[in-house]
Formats: sequence, structure tokens, C-alpha cells
Amino acid sequence: MTTADDNQRHFRIIVLGSGPAGLTAALYAARANMAPLVLEGSQPGGQLTITTEVENFPGFPEGILGPELMDRMREQAKRFGSQVKFEAVVRVDLQQRPFTVATDESEYTADAVIVATGASARQIGLDSELELMGYGVSACATCDGFFFKEKAIVVVGGGDSALEEAIFLTKFASTVSVIHRRDELRASKIMQDRASANPKIQWLWNKVVVEILGSREEKVHGVRLRDTQTGEETEFPTQGVFVAIGHIPNTEIFAGSLRLDEKGYVEVEEPTSRTHIDGVFACGDVIDSHYRQAITAAGSGCKAAIDAERWLESQKA
Repeated sequence: MTTADDNQRHFRIIVLGSGPAGLTAALYAARANMAPLVLEGSQPGGQLTITTEVENFPGFPEGILGPELMDRMREQAKRFGSQVKFEAVVRVDLQQRPFTVATDESEYTADAVIVATGASARQIGLDSELELMGYGVSACATCDGFFFKEKAIVVVGGGDSALEEAIFLTKFASTVSVIHRRDELRASKIMQDRASANPKIQWLWNKVVVEILGSREEKVHGVRLRDTQTGEETEFPTQGVFVAIGHIPNTEIFAGSLRLDEKGYVEVEEPTSRTHIDGVFACGDVIDSHYRQAITAAGSGCKAAIDAERWLESQKA
């Protein structure tokens, strides 16, 4: 049945993205009687929807499944008056007010916009990687390392982030094997020195992962590697695969309108969430290349909603 809400096209606040940052922003905006619209994007719930167990989000001492946590956050935002639509943003016009947001289904206008489009972990690009994500394959050591106590695991990558993940994982794993396609790392020397000095870390040089072996029922039990010099393929036993080849902020549609840093993340006026455009705010992983945690994203979503509410009130004054 079509309701008046279905036909609404103008909103005081539109939130782009539905991960912890976007839904927390929506919750706070809704409780301030702003009745925001949340456009969920192509991955409703953000990266937590591909995470199985979440044990480090406050308030859930027994842990909670990632998709369930995001469902609860969505329902909480809706309870206070947020509208949530499963639509992907294809174009934005932030040059004039009201701002215009076009999706794959409709077009909306807003007095203020909160950008919470997140970042996507770079992937190897294997079908088995997607199939086993959350079942022995991870892109976040600080999120999932705890589940690999006394297990032999691998880290794919050769930059600072890969070595940071590898060093962190040695707190839990019995061994950490770093797989790199060349015979030298691109990581900074200090990170290389730290990793090389760690007795739990070993190196698999000139190798690429061509398949992750396992099933959702039995989890990961190995990887198939190809030697980049000889082409020879071998199997290497492992109980976990951490992909650490970087993240890509989801900011393509903002190129030319919002100020982005050299990595493509949205720049904000710290400590606030304000961008260089009045009335446009940003939060979560789309501004954060350092922490990338659900709780830090949620916290910045709170900041964005408060900043947006105060800005709207100042416009009224």
C-alpha cells in the first residue's frame, strides 16, 4: 500500500549509507525530530553484514551476529521516525540548496546531507573468498583475530597495513604466514623490522592466492598458491585468511564536489564532522582510514547528527 511517506521527496536530513555510522546518525537525527531519510545503498548494514560474530561492540557480552546487530540498529532508528529505503545513490548535487540526491529509483532533496557511505576492503577477487568471508576469511584483524587463538593463519599483502595486521594477529595465532607476490615488501622499514623480529611471523615470497580451500560448514583449511616466477601451484594449510591489501573509500560519486584526501577519504573539519560545504557532514569509515571499527563509526555518526541538527537550527535563526 502506498503511504504519504512513500511519496515524500524532501527531507530535512538525508543520510547516505546504512552501516553503524549512518544508522547512528539517523537515530540521533530522528530523536531530534528531524525525521531523516536513510538511503541504504548496495550493501545494507555496511561491512558488518559480512561479519559473523561481533564480540567487541559494547552492550553485547555474549557477542552478536553482525547482520543481527545492524538489523537492531536499523529498527531502533526507524522506531524514532527514520525512513529507511533500499536504494543506491547514483548522483548528488551539493552545489546548491536544497541538495539533490538521485538514486536508482527516485530523486530527493534535503536541507542537510550526512555522508556515511563507508569504505570497502580491497579483495583478492576470488569466488571462494566471497563464499568464505566470515567463515575463516576476514579483512579486519582487530575485529576477528580473537577467533583464531592458537591457529595457523595467513595474511595476504605487503604494505604497512598487512604487517600491522600480522603483528597484531601474533597475539592470538600460533603462526602467521605473510603471503606476498614479490620478494620484497612495500611496507615502511620500521614495520618490516618489527615483523621480521617477531618469531611467530614467517614469509611466503613470490606467491599469490588463487583459491581459498574450505567450506562454510568446515571453515578454511588451506589456500592454493601460485608461484609468480615459476607458475607452480601448491597447497598451503591454514585455518584463517586475512586479506590486508587496503581499503577503498566509497566516494566516487563525490569526486569534484567534496574535498577528498590523497587516499580518497572525505575531509572534515576536525573535531567536527563538517565538510567544506555548509550543510554537508561526513562520518564513519568514509572519513577514517585509521581505526575502521564499528564503535568508532557509530560515535562519529552521533557527532554528524548533532552537527547537522545544530547547523539546521542556526539556519532557522
